[in-house]
Amino acid sequence: MDYDYQIAVIGGGSGGLTVAAGAASFGAETALIERKPNLGGDCLHYGCMPSKALIQAAKEVHTSSHYQSFSNEDYDHLFSGAMERVAEAVEDVQNHDSKDRFIDMGIDLYEAEAVFQDPHTLRVGEKTITAKRIVIATGSSPFIPPIQGVDEVDYLTNETIFSLRQRPASMVVIGGGIIGIELSQAMSRLGVDVTVLEGNDTILANEDEEIAGIAQQTASREMNILTNAKADRIEKTQTGVKVVYTKDGVENTLEAEQLLVATGRKANTGSLGLEHAGVETEKGAVTVNASLRTSQNHIYAVGDCNGSMPFTHVAGMEGKIAVSNAVLGLSRKASYEKIPWVVYTAPEIYHLGLREKEAKEKYGDKLLTFKTKLENNDRFMAERNTTGLVKILTTSRGRIVGAHAVGEGAGEWMQEVGTVQALNKKFQSISNIIHPYPARNNVVSQTSDLYWREKLFGSRVNDLIQWYVKKWR
Repeated sequence: MDYDYQIAVIGGGSGGLTVAAGAASFGAETALIERKPNLGGDCLHYGCMPSKALIQAAKEVHTSSHYQSFSNEDYDHLFSGAMERVAEAVEDVQNHDSKDRFIDMGIDLYEAEAVFQDPHTLRVGEKTITAKRIVIATGSSPFIPPIQGVDEVDYLTNETIFSLRQRPASMVVIGGGIIGIELSQAMSRLGVDVTVLEGNDTILANEDEEIAGIAQQTASREMNILTNAKADRIEKTQTGVKVVYTKDGVENTLEAEQLLVATGRKANTGSLGLEHAGVETEKGAVTVNASLRTSQNHIYAVGDCNGSMPFTHVAGMEGKIAVSNAVLGLSRKASYEKIPWVVYTAPEIYHLGLREKEAKEKYGDKLLTFKTKLENNDRFMAERNTTGLVKILTTSRGRIVGAHAVGEGAGEWMQEVGTVQALNKKFQSISNIIHPYPARNNVVSQTSDLYWREKLFGSRVNDLIQWYVKKWR
């Protein structure tokens, strides 16, 4: 059969753009289908870029507030300025993912919604196209829980909060995950009275328990955090919303001008007509194997729509694997053991691999845990940013199985550990690297030194060394 395209990509986010650009570079006839007006996906328009621009603006306001007092009028001005700054940042990055860039690569761009007609045929707006291979990269969207009354009020999500231009006096945030806490802290620093409702025992439940505990203690200084709290119903008021919630078996109420729902993500697969292509799903996400193939070998799925790790850098990684498999006929497999992520709160949180509880269950007595408090590091003492901790989990031979940290700039200086792990090197090898003093990543070297203290100075080997020194030196 002659196909219109060798490969068709559904979705113009990080994963889809990686696949489309790679396929075109390999010389494949490529179609890129995106239903929204602009390319870039959720990360560019509603996630990574706007949130980090907002976080930086809020950080600057927070730092300034230590040296001067702001009135409500000041915060109004600062808030509107921060949101304009977010819009400018998104526009700047949008130019990098411009449509012309991909059209110039020889890619046919379709600005419409794609629906499967059969395993090789897509209805794209008013047109029908066929492709030998297809990659689904449709991303995800905010999950809205079935809370009574939620559909009867105006609520914000990460897709709509950046459209605010006037500062709300108060905000209730349902959800204490990454999105909820990052945005809550930014809003609080811009003069909004924020209360977070989280159903679990702690915020950031996917983080190492000790790290999450430090993060919660720190965040509680800037906003109200209610854990073990479940929103039962929401009502509209003259000034905003009222949230009725249960905490520790007791019903309570909160009123605020704005409501932000940040309770997770759901895969964007409902309108694709996957049943016509024989593509299987689980809980709405496309089911894939390690090679990112779906139940149809010629159809792949990358990014949030396949239910893996919901991060832009993961979608990009999966896109590289999928395009090499789809275009070159390889069978490369995706591995998630060496993928870090960062929570861009203040202080930042770095996460790589297993949490301590998981590592103990897997490795038992063979697990080694090394910790350094930032209060014991010269650079953080000098900066007066001593809140934080480095925690590295290794096997008895030094293979890194988990790395976690909370601290100022942790997303940057902890990546050294991720690089060592990715290169299949042992944690103790960091001790042999000369770190400029007093760079922040000295705290990583300081932690790696603990390995030798554990393995050498507290062992029989040390007894032999002491005997040798006394006897012969």
